[in-house]
Amino acid sequence: MSKNNQGNVQTFKLVVVGSGGVGKSCITIQFIQSYFCSDYDPTIEDSYTKRLVIDDVPAKLDILDTAGQEEFSAMREQYMRSGEGFLLVFSVTDYASFEEIYKFHRQILRVKDRDEFPMLMVGNKSDLEAQRVVSIDKAQELSRQLKIPYLECSAKVRINVDQAFTELVRIVRRFQESERPLNFKDNSKGNKKKLCCVL
Repeated sequence: MSKNNQGNVQTFKLVVVGSGGVGKSCITIQFIQSYFCSDYDPTIEDSYTKRLVIDDVPAKLDILDTAGQEEFSAMREQYMRSGEGFLLVFSVTDYASFEEIYKFHRQILRVKDRDEFPMLMVGNKSDLEAQRVVSIDKAQELSRQLKIPYLECSAKVRINVDQAFTELVRIVRRFQESERPLNFKDNSKGNKKKLCCVL
């Protein structure tokens, strides 16, 4: 792969969505800063950037951590339009947050006007096994129904946090590769065009 990292690094706009209190910010901050925030402070909208190499290819991640509270739902469509990949986060200790995943998934597809789009479903707080109310089987059943992969993670003990983001980048790459004309295989300046969606 070309060592020319500057200017040739593809940027991925990733959006973290889910109900309030499921740990979206904790997952994001753990990934960016390797730190667990134990205080719950509802997010309105925070963005982070991280550069890393995934499968030998440099990537820059622009990560938007979004509000889960219902009163911010008007902002949702705005960030859904610009996102290229979505982490759909629920808490394995909160059944209502799990049920919300279906709604987020449907809203993203409606905003994108697509039948499918790069998404990864994440069950957070897997360290709280004694408080679990969403079984792995139940989560996998939903992931099959929505046709998106499922991963369990714990922001607190940093299990599968990096994997969630790197796997989502792989999903976005595969999706963009399949969308691109065959003669345009190389490092994609054409990505920006993916953002406009003709309705």
